[in-house]
Amino acid sequence: MPPQSPPPTTPDPSVQRARAWAFVSVLGLIVVGLAWELWLAPTGSGTWAVKVLPLLLCIGGLMRHRLYTFRWLSLLVWLYFLEAIVRAITEGGWSQAMALLQLVLSLVLFGACSLYVRWRLQNGRRLAAEAEARAEAQALAQTAAGAREAAP
Repeated sequence: MPPQSPPPTTPDPSVQRARAWAFVSVLGLIVVGLAWELWLAPTGSGTWAVKVLPLLLCIGGLMRHRLYTFRWLSLLVWLYFLEAIVRAITEGGWSQAMALLQLVLSLVLFGACSLYVRWRLQNGRRLAAEAEARAEAQALAQTAAGAREAAP
């Protein structure tokens, strides 16, 4: 009988906390982006509000603990970081305040995604090592049982 993989478990509390921080940061970036471009400091006709679309696409992956989503989001967030840096330096008033808020949210999101990926991979390696040890113990027990049956 081949070794069975353990049933899916709930993520480690540290992984869940990192996901919560990432989720709150993404929601914050969406709210800030929409409020900034549509009401507080609009630039033009509000067409820059489409910049939040990539963030909307990642919400499903964040909710399902998809590692791939956290990885690409940790790269995507640097575009929001760069926009925040440029606009914090070049603009004033509400735009500058919104840029600083976006800057903080971007850094929190990057940190949360990085920690999520790191902790989740560490937990995966630990679970794989435990499963391998169980499989070895089971194989050894089967071998010993077979040897006892074969003995006269």
